[in-house]
Amino acid sequence: MATRVGMVSLGCPKNQIDAEHMLFALKAEGFELVQDAALADVVIINTCGFISDAKQEAIDTTLEFIELKKEGRIKAVIMTGCLAERYREQIMQEMPELDAVIGLGSNEKLVDIIRDIFAYHKPVQCYGECEALAMEGGRIISTEPFYAYLKIAEGCSNYCTYCAIPRIRGKFRSRKMEDIIEEARWLAEHGVKELVVIAQDTTRYGEDNYGKPMLPELLRELCRIDGFKWIRTLYSYPERITDELIDVVASEEKLVKYFDIPIQHCNSEVLRRMNRHCNKEQITELVDKLRTRIPGVILRTTVITGFPGETEEQFEELTRFVKSARFERLGAFAYSAEEDTPAAVMPDQIDEDIKQKRLETVYNDQSFIMDENNEALIGRTFETVCEGFDRYAEMYYGRTYMDAPEIDGKVFFTSGRKLAAGEFVSVRITDILDYDPIGETV
Repeated sequence: MATRVGMVSLGCPKNQIDAEHMLFALKAEGFELVQDAALADVVIINTCGFISDAKQEAIDTTLEFIELKKEGRIKAVIMTGCLAERYREQIMQEMPELDAVIGLGSNEKLVDIIRDIFAYHKPVQCYGECEALAMEGGRIISTEPFYAYLKIAEGCSNYCTYCAIPRIRGKFRSRKMEDIIEEARWLAEHGVKELVVIAQDTTRYGEDNYGKPMLPELLRELCRIDGFKWIRTLYSYPERITDELIDVVASEEKLVKYFDIPIQHCNSEVLRRMNRHCNKEQITELVDKLRTRIPGVILRTTVITGFPGETEEQFEELTRFVKSARFERLGAFAYSAEEDTPAAVMPDQIDEDIKQKRLETVYNDQSFIMDENNEALIGRTFETVCEGFDRYAEMYYGRTYMDAPEIDGKVFFTSGRKLAAGEFVSVRITDILDYDPIGETV
């Protein structure tokens, strides 16, 4: 009887793709993959280690499965991913019940490590260089079958002072374009309708391999592949959004008019201390340019409140900017001091209560913007991908081009006929309920 393996993957889509590679390798070697990890013999927890909340989620999840192991319901618990890479030996010291801790550079050894656990009954620690993390190879798609992520690069070389990603995942390194295109064709052949292009910094793609940014050219090539309905790009740094990239998004029909631009702040001094390579004037100019050149463009961003030394005046400048820029989608985070980052040892650390109060202020301001934006949707019709049927609401739900999967919101709608997940339909918005548009197919 084959050993049953369950995977719990936490964190970002980039981490999810790593999990998909591991699942493929396990299945190829004869392991049985189970959806419910609690029913597995071996549970792999693919962790995030980016900020404190993500780390706590990873620890809590791991402890839950360690308890199941103590009860005899599962046989082995393995930790992989960013938390395992970042804290290495500390993890096994704090959780000696773990059977293995595997760093990013050793993901390809997972099959052998599982066999060793059962053969020798000894805990395993295996790390290697994080930059050995494979970007190629087979995948088992873990998203809904009609959309998938496509990772075009790994690591980061931006070295923002608050971020540990370069230490965890290594320097930025692009995949070869021909390998990306080949994988994209495979995804299209397997029914993927929406392709979501990701990296830690998609706009940097190609600088290392080709000597210049190649995202515009890559996107043009992806648009030539039959089968895709929507192609969406995430994680675009504002200073690297070129006129060429804007023109490509504006002109290519398959590219959704959606930019995910993490600005983190708008005050130029705060940005300098964050080691961000733009200022308020450049961000403002970019927002105006995108709205002018791409009618109907949706802008998503993220901001950080309570960065060390952020004054009340600098925070108020941020709130004024959020109100004036009117981002359609906005995520906000209270600053989290991460070990071994320059910001963690900066003077003038902000009290946690102040960080949270500022966070609430940003979200309250954004809620008014969302209300006004949503009201303007009523009466309009949008192409919508159906994702399923909500039996409690007794309505279908899905997304328009304005919403990225697993990040943004949903549209709920009725239909005069039965719809399949992944089907594209036209939905007229008739009302708004708790920020979610409500509509009907037309």
